[in-house]
Amino acid sequence: MKTRLLLAAFLATAPFARASSPQDFLPPAPAWHGASEGLLARPDHPWITPAEKTGLADSPNYADTIAWLEKLAAASPRVKLVEFGATAQGRPLYLVVASKEGAASPEELDANGRPTLLAQAGIHSGEIDGKDAGLMLLRDLAFGDRAALLEKANFLFIPVFNADGHERSSEWNRPNQRGPIHQGWRTTAQNLNLNRDYMKADSPEMRGLLDVLDTWQPSLYLDLHVTDGIDYAYDITYGFNGERSIFTWSPRIGAWLADTLRPVVDRALADAGHIPGPLVFAQNNRDLAEGLGMGVATPRFSNGYGDLRHIPSILVENHSLKPYRQRVLGTYVLLAAALRALGENAASVHAAIEADRAARPAQLPANFDLPRETGAQIDFAGIAFETYESPASGTKEVRWLGTPKTYAGLPIHLDRHGALLARPKAFYVSVTKPEIIERLHAHGIELDELSEETTVRVTLARLAGPKPAATPFEGHHPLKFDRVTWETRDEVYPAGSVRVSTDQPLGDLAMMLLDPVSDESFLAWGFFPEILQRTEYIEGYVLAPLAEKMLADDPKLKTEFEAKLAAEPEFAKSPTARLQWFYQRTKFYDDRYLLYPVGIERDESAPLSGAVK
Repeated sequence: MKTRLLLAAFLATAPFARASSPQDFLPPAPAWHGASEGLLARPDHPWITPAEKTGLADSPNYADTIAWLEKLAAASPRVKLVEFGATAQGRPLYLVVASKEGAASPEELDANGRPTLLAQAGIHSGEIDGKDAGLMLLRDLAFGDRAALLEKANFLFIPVFNADGHERSSEWNRPNQRGPIHQGWRTTAQNLNLNRDYMKADSPEMRGLLDVLDTWQPSLYLDLHVTDGIDYAYDITYGFNGERSIFTWSPRIGAWLADTLRPVVDRALADAGHIPGPLVFAQNNRDLAEGLGMGVATPRFSNGYGDLRHIPSILVENHSLKPYRQRVLGTYVLLAAALRALGENAASVHAAIEADRAARPAQLPANFDLPRETGAQIDFAGIAFETYESPASGTKEVRWLGTPKTYAGLPIHLDRHGALLARPKAFYVSVTKPEIIERLHAHGIELDELSEETTVRVTLARLAGPKPAATPFEGHHPLKFDRVTWETRDEVYPAGSVRVSTDQPLGDLAMMLLDPVSDESFLAWGFFPEILQRTEYIEGYVLAPLAEKMLADDPKLKTEFEAKLAAEPEFAKSPTARLQWFYQRTKFYDDRYLLYPVGIERDESAPLSGAVK
């Protein structure tokens, strides 16, 4: 209360605003009441959650959250609290395990034979709805009327994934979001966005999560967020690869999510008074007529990563302009319905998972960053708006009015892939790249370590026109290049190097991480900067007479050189460029320059990866 009073006094005198709260400038929220309000604990309930004590107006800090969970685990035989890692600042990360038998290890959980739902909250810890909904559900699984759900399924819950960001709490962190009063920060203490870290796995938090996915083997993975963007009527939106003709790396899983899970969850949300919707984003937040994007989630994101490694995965995006109370209750309903649907359909989900893990497609679509193609249309449950000329921005802005309005026939824009990765037999990674081998281990990919120096016939890619990003992104300078040329040669791999077969359940993931054409590869993230540097040179006084001899001895080379002089005036005017042209054609030139060192074991007649024409 003291904080709120001080805040109000500050805002009353602030030159930039005359408001009683940081969120008074947000568009109006439609009035809401629903049956899910009956899920709230009474004020005198012995297991009322910290957020419920505030009427779901605020959310507890990390210490209070974990303290409440420790008490719950101590009191209930169904609930266990397990550490799975630590943050960059040293905070322990916790996984809550809820099962009928009170399993406390992956082996114990696997022994009960039930499917497992993993729900993760607070990857962006300002978007913390999932934490408070999960605590309420755990209370009811332990002591309430939801215990029957554990008869058919297990529940794993990460209350706060980005714990360091969670403690960078403020009333000023999320200007587009209506509640809670205190909100955490989007990135970690290392300023890394965990929902961009799935592939490169830089953060200790992500290393811990990858171990959870590998060792606990969830049958369904939910990542709980809150979205920004346009206003609309839906309060709970969620999506996954495989919907509405969107590509998926796990087609059988995508069909199961669309045909089996979504109808159950949508019905439960609607019955509880919520408005579920598809996961969509406006093409232009100032002009809804341009349509909605429903693109492919690439594997740097949770649902794209889960899709690539063949775990049924859903991204939940509650709508930021809806009140916190409404969003938390909707998340509770979604979690409970998903747990029920998973338990009742265990056989079909496991059949879908096994089928996708057993598949070995010859080509893997990748690089979903090309211009979107317009697909079908959708009737969209939106909010009415008007436009006005803003003296601040100098252009027309949108003013959302808080009144529901259906927009009929909005175009949907779908992504298309820009490359096809050819499936090789295996990749070879040298012991000289321990950070790559370490990350492959972290992903749970099977590796065969070479016990002695081995010579292997492999295909290597040489980069043409490499362009490292001038501005860092997520701790790296990503690398782009114009194209690759392929070279087949005998390479020597020292003892300790690894062979990475693609004939394994995570073979698709290995391809996306190691193929040089993939824009989600370690190469694309900038893990091989050393190949961009030349270390040997030749002086002009040595090279010039050598070049003159080459011209005299090789008429074909002379013709090629003269043609280049005629076609490229800038080249012709540059003594350095001219001599370098000759240097590249001598045996003195460094043949490792711009050579990506990860070898590809393949049938030499098999196709190679490349861009889609």
